[in-house]
Amino acid sequence: MSSVLNKEFGDRFDTPKVPLALDITKLENFVYEMQHCIKCKGCYWVEHTYNPGLNFPNRCSSNYWNDFDAYGAMGKMRIGIGIWEGRLKWTPELLEIMYACTLCGACDVGCKRNLDLEIELTLEALRVKAVQDGAAPVPAHKKVIDNILSKKNYWGSGDSRSKWVADVKPADKADVLYFVGCSSSLVNPSIAQATAKIFQATGTQFMTLKDEECCGNTVFSVGDWNNAKKIAENNVAKVKASGAKTLVTSCAECYRMWKVDYPKLLDIKTDDLGFEVIHIIEFASKALADGKLKLTKPVDMRFTYHDACSVSRLSDKWTPYKGERVWQGMIFPGLLRRRGREGLYKQSRDLLNAIPGVTFTEGIRVRENAFCCGGGRGAKEAYPDYAKVSCNQKLKEVKAVGAEAVISACPWCKSNFSQTIKENGDEVQALDITELIAKAI
Repeated sequence: MSSVLNKEFGDRFDTPKVPLALDITKLENFVYEMQHCIKCKGCYWVEHTYNPGLNFPNRCSSNYWNDFDAYGAMGKMRIGIGIWEGRLKWTPELLEIMYACTLCGACDVGCKRNLDLEIELTLEALRVKAVQDGAAPVPAHKKVIDNILSKKNYWGSGDSRSKWVADVKPADKADVLYFVGCSSSLVNPSIAQATAKIFQATGTQFMTLKDEECCGNTVFSVGDWNNAKKIAENNVAKVKASGAKTLVTSCAECYRMWKVDYPKLLDIKTDDLGFEVIHIIEFASKALADGKLKLTKPVDMRFTYHDACSVSRLSDKWTPYKGERVWQGMIFPGLLRRRGREGLYKQSRDLLNAIPGVTFTEGIRVRENAFCCGGGRGAKEAYPDYAKVSCNQKLKEVKAVGAEAVISACPWCKSNFSQTIKENGDEVQALDITELIAKAI
């Protein structure tokens, strides 16, 4: 049979082989993706089989904010071809199209149910290309990058990153290293304190980096590859020097950076970092299952849970890929696609359902179909109206299911929710999952 196939199709398989690597520093690696988008808008709509109603049918916050196709992945793919071929030049309008977007991954998981195109990586490559061409970072992003490079934190603050420490103090040496992150260190200390309380409740010794610096999320997300790589190298070296076996984050953005984007920057597998990277959701869920974490204090609250992008569809492990593309787009060797299925969906819900006294009601767009709040990856800094419109769309969904609180697993989500709620005068409350768990301990 194989000889017959070889005879019949051999000429097709002898077509020129094109080298392929999932390397976002070279836009040519994603020309195929940009050329083969069929504009089906699976990147925008939530499939009807996953959405029980007509009120919340969309998944792309960027294209929801501006409904011209240019703002959806289908438009960005065509613009990308124009950039690649030199027919389009970077303008303020094109930069808005590329950066008024949180790279939330909704378009990517949607496309991978149909065509297996690497949309998320293509969007990242286009931002790297904008920086390479000298068109980016835009001023708002440059300010954040300057803060991170000079002051080692997102805000350029001179405050101590350990000011969050209260009753539960880190150990000098431990197998578990808590990477606190800029937001929990300086703006949302209650999240860091709740995380420490979870460690304490499970009898876990933990340490922190004495000279912790920003993970570089915004630097990487806007396409500044060179500076992001330096940050990754520096931070990974510090953790290895600490001797920690497990790095725990309470920030979704830090989690994605350490687990996915640092390996991407360093051209290694996630499993080759030299230490395990987990979110506090994973730590607490396992402790709950093992009987080490006991949630016994009732909490009288009706809430819904927001699947933050970087602990859901963006958190699949990273493995570098180099191969060839041949006839009809087939690639050799085969590739196990990242489809957003490794998200912390079950772990978060196991924890929430274990809290006595609560009423947990699911949202309408959940898990890998969740609608982004609009607060992450540099979008809010440059395009605050986009972030607010996205957040309001998500809050409409929160109210539609009758929740009095929205729970997330990301300080950036909490901040964006809290600000928008305050500006609206809403009565909905925004909490981090660590804070809710701490209430039940």
